[in-house]
Amino acid sequence: MSEHHIEDHDRGLLFDLETLNSRILERRRALSLLGGAGLVALLAGCGGGGSDSTSTTTGTGTTTGSTGGTTGGTTGGTTGGSCVDYATETNGPYPADGTNTSSGATSNVLTSSGVIRSDIRSSFISSTTRASGVAMTLTITLQNSTGCTPLAGHAIYIWHCDANGQYSLYDLPTESYLRGMQISDSNGQVTFTTIVPGTYAGRYPHIHFEVFTSQTAATAGTGRTASLISQFIVPGDICSAVYAAGGYGNSARNLSGISIASDNVFGDNTAAQIAAQTLAVSGSVSAGYAATVTVGV
Repeated sequence: MSEHHIEDHDRGLLFDLETLNSRILERRRALSLLGGAGLVALLAGCGGGGSDSTSTTTGTGTTTGSTGGTTGGTTGGTTGGSCVDYATETNGPYPADGTNTSSGATSNVLTSSGVIRSDIRSSFISSTTRASGVAMTLTITLQNSTGCTPLAGHAIYIWHCDANGQYSLYDLPTESYLRGMQISDSNGQVTFTTIVPGTYAGRYPHIHFEVFTSQTAATAGTGRTASLISQFIVPGDICSAVYAAGGYGNSARNLSGISIASDNVFGDNTAAQIAAQTLAVSGSVSAGYAATVTVGV
């Protein structure tokens, strides 16, 4: 047999190792030339269309992927993920979104001048009284729940009770504090400055919110035109520390008589929904708190 017809695997172990090493180097050079996009395409082709991919989530929610595993997420963006759908909740008896009345008149702050604001601690209709309480900044990230992509240009309206468990425009008809709306930026984010809310008998500490597809959608209609109406959960340990410091009326006693499971709004939600709705909070009573949350719409 001539030299040109000798098969590679017949030339011995040393030749095989040299050949393998040469092929590895060639492949590395090829991958470096392909760049990031080419590498992704090449790896996808090598995957053979199997079902080994996992989905990811954002915020504090958890999503189960096709491998059956779960992965906790962050407020950053993801690709090809599936975010937790938020539970739809009642807007309660004190929304001031045009769906009910206060003091015999329809109450709708969505159309009021000054409702677009980041610091919601002061009243902005006829009064400038500032709500007392421990300061908290709340950064909300709005995302498409089917793709985890940021929702820019959406309006989000939030409201909650004061340190004594009372609501402006209803329990306190002359006040309009702890209510406000903002428009999400290119990252789908807004940041409000408010206080840690108090709580009243029968409810776990919470913050109401409504999401609209645009500012026009919010101001042209009422809460009934919202694409999502829901509530955030304020962690109990944070509230316990705040309430124990004083200035929060009966909130400590009210908190001791309620849990998330016994709350008539949150009690029937899934574990994933509870996780998604719960604020991630850091800080202290003396320095104030910073909270973040991601909302899948």
